[in-house]
Amino acid sequence: MRKQSDGAGVLDKSQPRIHQRAHETQPFNAVIKMPIALDIEVCRQSVELLNQILADTMTLRDLYKKHHWQLAGHTFYQLHLLYDKHFEEQSELVDEIAERIQVLGGLSVAMAHDVAETTMIPRPPKGREEPPVQISRLLEAHELILKAARTSARLAAEAGDDGTNDLLVSSVIRTNELQVWFVSEHVVETPLVHAT
Repeated sequence: MRKQSDGAGVLDKSQPRIHQRAHETQPFNAVIKMPIALDIEVCRQSVELLNQILADTMTLRDLYKKHHWQLAGHTFYQLHLLYDKHFEEQSELVDEIAERIQVLGGLSVAMAHDVAETTMIPRPPKGREEPPVQISRLLEAHELILKAARTSARLAAEAGDDGTNDLLVSSVIRTNELQVWFVSEHVVETPLVHAT
């Protein structure tokens, strides 16, 4: 077995090399030219727009999980399951958006503190809120994402970025619209026993 020196002695090659550091290979705001038949400026615009939607989607995803854990009341079971289902669907969107950013030659926002600095969704309190307040927060976050996604989809289409347009329309907009419908039906006043 070959040995190598660590400067203070001899290391076995099977020894894990920890505490490694190096220069970034790509700064966060830099976009590299990928051979995907799109102008780099088009890619740069889409990356910027998608990173905003990504940060907001990650925040919405986490808002669903917060409410899933902190839920209480007579609608607990139904909303507990619904929030978790929507969390999973938002998690899938997060991955799709992040991968599209990478395909375009950019870097996706990834760490919680960067997401917190970027998101447009207001921060909720740490404590538990009543289900109608949770639902209101979720619906407001969905609407914010939908507005940004519609604008970004139009811009992507105008720029010829069909892949980004398709992702935004087919995945982001349709998923968020459907979730809005499911969540908003929980805050419609309907009689429980007697018809009106």
